[in-house]
Amino acid sequence: MKPSANDPAVVTVFGLLRHGQTEWNILKRIQGSADSPLSAQGKEQTDAWADTLKGYDWDRIIASDLGRVRATVDILNRKLCLPVRFDPRLREQHWGDWEGLTIPFIQQNFKEELARRIAMGWDFAAPGGETRRAVKDRVLTTLLESAQKWPGQKILIVCHQGVVKSVLYSLDDRDFLPGEDPLLQHNRLHLISCTGQGFAPLQLNIARTTP
Repeated sequence: MKPSANDPAVVTVFGLLRHGQTEWNILKRIQGSADSPLSAQGKEQTDAWADTLKGYDWDRIIASDLGRVRATVDILNRKLCLPVRFDPRLREQHWGDWEGLTIPFIQQNFKEELARRIAMGWDFAAPGGETRRAVKDRVLTTLLESAQKWPGQKILIVCHQGVVKSVLYSLDDRDFLPGEDPLLQHNRLHLISCTGQGFAPLQLNIARTTP
């Protein structure tokens, strides 16, 4: 009998992993819905992550459809060999007019506006862009639908830092405001569960193992 997503005893596990480092990441240039290629280091890190991920017995990958994530999935799947589904709802937060600008440029030229927008917490959005709340809503909807379609499976989600933050800050009941203690470490894997009772964190900030 197929497991039921409404059964509280059936646990679907999601692993949240950010894409590999890109050329724009190095320059601190905001990508959002735009793209840049993976850096040489990003490709190496992703290949090393594949060795770590093999130990988790994933059933499938669901990923953002943006180019930097597709490239990351391609490298991972040389070793994982999993079925893949790309979903645009897992894209990075859209940064509107600020996409393509560097963070230092924005901090220098839009200092007051940036501070005002950051103080909005979950309603932060760049001019003409998308709010963090909207990101959270579309991503959690995608994960819930996936848990209902594949209950009890272990699903690797390859996406973006803003997506990962939106999910985990929501589960930790964060306000997404300056001054909050750091929750996430860079370049880590995060595990969450989904049952008929909702989502819950399992293990955060799992480091890549080294041979």
